[in-house]
Amino acid sequence: MFVQNIRNICVVGAGQMGHQIGMLCALGGYETVIVDVNEDALKKADTLLQSIMEKWVTKGKISEDAKDAAFSRLQFKTDLEDAATNADLVIEAVVEKLDVKRELFAKLDKITPSHAILVSNSSTIVNSLIADVTNRADKVCNMHFFYPPLVMDCVEVVMSDKTSDETAQTTMNVCKQIGRTGVLLRKEISGFIANRILGALQREAVHLYESGIADYKDIDVICRKALNHPIGPFELMDLSGIDVGYFVMQQRYAETGDPQDKPAACIEEKVKAGHLGRKTGKGFYDYAKEGVKN
Repeated sequence: MFVQNIRNICVVGAGQMGHQIGMLCALGGYETVIVDVNEDALKKADTLLQSIMEKWVTKGKISEDAKDAAFSRLQFKTDLEDAATNADLVIEAVVEKLDVKRELFAKLDKITPSHAILVSNSSTIVNSLIADVTNRADKVCNMHFFYPPLVMDCVEVVMSDKTSDETAQTTMNVCKQIGRTGVLLRKEISGFIANRILGALQREAVHLYESGIADYKDIDVICRKALNHPIGPFELMDLSGIDVGYFVMQQRYAETGDPQDKPAACIEEKVKAGHLGRKTGKGFYDYAKEGVKN
């Protein structure tokens, strides 16, 4: 399958990643469906995307006609079978839990055309842990976008030893079509590249904080001022969603059994308290004064 054969894309999950990935696909010229079982999530996604695209028009990043054309290619549905039955490519962007992804891929394998490529936007789970529930392991890979997808340029495309070169190349071509830099990883490793490097930084930052060496705010300042990072590790956890990182750590720990991969106490406390970062108004920082960011 070549990129010209990819016409219809289905994005499963309308959360903070899925809705923006869907918009990228529509902007890239693909007929796109964003599907989510939660109708309120779809309405929120539509509202957010309308707002973002209006700002792009105002800033001159896109014309009004181009915006309208993209939205004409974008649909929102609650029925998975209806959304995916004609898909040439499905991008999974659901919660970072292996059992949920496996259940979804098993369903997708039954309802999508035999030629369809099934990819996971997982930030850590390798596709070989999912592909075995399908009858098309050669057409499964990772397509890891970074948050927020409408801003961040890079996409990690990860092959397993079952992923075909044709699948990988087609996925890389889709990255190019939607204006993103795809980087192909031919060997799987949990967490891929960016998140392994980022995870090492985050683990050390959390260790320093929990050991009482420095306050989390000071650690963020040092990373921004001394290392020239655009955002500190605790600010980044708040931006991405502390629960997202928590689920990633749980999955990594389940795979490795390494105590270093286990979620830190301060992160577990935040998740249990429902303080998940910007999306809930409070994480390590309090966002009540400036409002909840999406």
